[in-house]
Amino acid sequence: MVESKLVKKYKSRRMQTFVAATLGYALYYVCRLSMGVMKQPLIDAGLLSATQLGVIGACLYWVYAVGKLVNGFLADSANIKRFMATGILISVGMNFLMGILGVSALKGSIANGALFGGFCLLWGINGWAQSMGAPACIVSLSRWMPLKVRGTFYGIFSASHNIGEGLSFIFVGSIVAALGWKWGFFGAALGGIVGLVLVLLFFHDSPESQGLPPVEVVSGEMTQEEYDIVSGDRLKQAEKGRALQRQETRRMQRAVIKNPGVWILAAASAFMYMSRYAINEWGTIFLQEAKGYSLGEAATVIGINPVFGIIGTVVSGWLSDVLFKGDRRYPAFVAGILEAIALTLFLYGGPAKWVNILAMVLFGVAIGVLIAFLGGLMAIDLVPRKASGAALGIVGIASYAAAGLQNIVTGLLMDSGDAGTHDFTYVSIFWLGAAVISFLLPLLNWKRKQQNI
Repeated sequence: MVESKLVKKYKSRRMQTFVAATLGYALYYVCRLSMGVMKQPLIDAGLLSATQLGVIGACLYWVYAVGKLVNGFLADSANIKRFMATGILISVGMNFLMGILGVSALKGSIANGALFGGFCLLWGINGWAQSMGAPACIVSLSRWMPLKVRGTFYGIFSASHNIGEGLSFIFVGSIVAALGWKWGFFGAALGGIVGLVLVLLFFHDSPESQGLPPVEVVSGEMTQEEYDIVSGDRLKQAEKGRALQRQETRRMQRAVIKNPGVWILAAASAFMYMSRYAINEWGTIFLQEAKGYSLGEAATVIGINPVFGIIGTVVSGWLSDVLFKGDRRYPAFVAGILEAIALTLFLYGGPAKWVNILAMVLFGVAIGVLIAFLGGLMAIDLVPRKASGAALGIVGIASYAAAGLQNIVTGLLMDSGDAGTHDFTYVSIFWLGAAVISFLLPLLNWKRKQQNI
C-alpha cells in the first residue's frame, strides 16, 4: 500500500506535468503555424509565390516527419523535461530569425531568392525542433497516467493542438493584420518563450524523478512486488543499469515496427493530416481569394475551427473511456464522416459567413476527435506502454510527410490557373478526397487487438 503522503505528492506532480504539457505544447504550435496567416501578404508583396510557400511549408513538415520518428524512439528513454525544453527554445530562435529575414527583405537588403532559401532552411530547422514536443508529451502521459484514465487525459491534452492553432490564427493573425507579416514571427517567438518557462517550471520527467514509485505502483495497478517481478530482479537491474532497460525497450520497438495495425493507422492519420493542414495552412487564403474575405475576417473564421476542436478532443477521450470502454473505433468513424461533411460545406457552400462558420465548427469538432484517435491514441492502444513513443513516431512520420506533400501539391494546383489568379477546383477535390480516405482506412483494423510482446 502506497502512503497517502506519496499519493498526494504524485497527484500534485502529475497535474503540474499534465498542465505544463498541454499549455506548453499549445505554445509549440504557435511557433509552427505562424506562417499560415502570412501567405496572402507575402504573395501580395511580390516576395513569394504559392508554390514557393508550399515548398517552405513542406520543408517544416518533412523534417518534422523524420524528427517525429527519431524523437519518438529517443523520448522513450530520454529525460523528457530537457527534451521538450530544448525543442521549444530552438523553435523560438527560428521564428525570431525569420522575422529578421522579413525585415531585411522589406528593406530590400536581400533578394527574393535569398529570402526563399533562408525561409526553407530556417523553417526546416524549426520542423526538427517542433518534432521534439509531441513525443515528450505523449511519453509523459504514459509515465504519469494510470490506464483507467489515460484516454480521458489524452483527450484533454489533445486540446493543446487546438489551443495552439486558435492562438496562431487569432493572436498572430491580429498582429499581421495590424503591423505586417514580419511581425507575426516575433509574436510567435514571444508565445514560445512563455511555453519554455512553463516547461522549465512545471514539466516533470517521471514519478521516479520526483522520488515516487512508478505509476503502476502509486496508482494501484500493481503492488511493488508485482512490479518487481514484471520489471525483473532489481539487483540485476542495478548492476546492468540502463543498458538492460534500453535493450528491452529496443526489442519492443522492433516488434511495433512490424505491427501492420500501426501502419494502417499511420496511413489513415496521413490522409487526415492532409485535410487538416490544408485548412490550417491554406484556409485563410482560400477565403480571401475564393470568397472575398479580408485577412482579418478569414483568420477569424479559420480560428473558429481549433476553438471547437477543444470540445472534440476533450469529449473524445472521456467518451471512449466511459461509454465505449476504451474502444475508439466507433467515435473515430463518426468523426471522419463529420469532417468530410464539414469540408464539403466549406469548399462548396458559398460565401455566406454563417455557412463557413458552421463548417469550421463541425470541422473543428471532427478534427479534434481524429487528432486524439487517429493521430496517436488508437496506435498506442495497440502496443505495450514502454513502446508508446515508437508507435507515435511511426504515426508521426507518416502524418507529417503527408502534410508536407499536401503543401506542395496545393501550391502547384493553385498556381496552375491563369497568370495572376489561383485555381481552387482541383485543390478542393484533393482536400475532400483525403478526408474520405482517412476515415475508411481504419476499417481494416476493426478486429485487431493489442500486440503481445
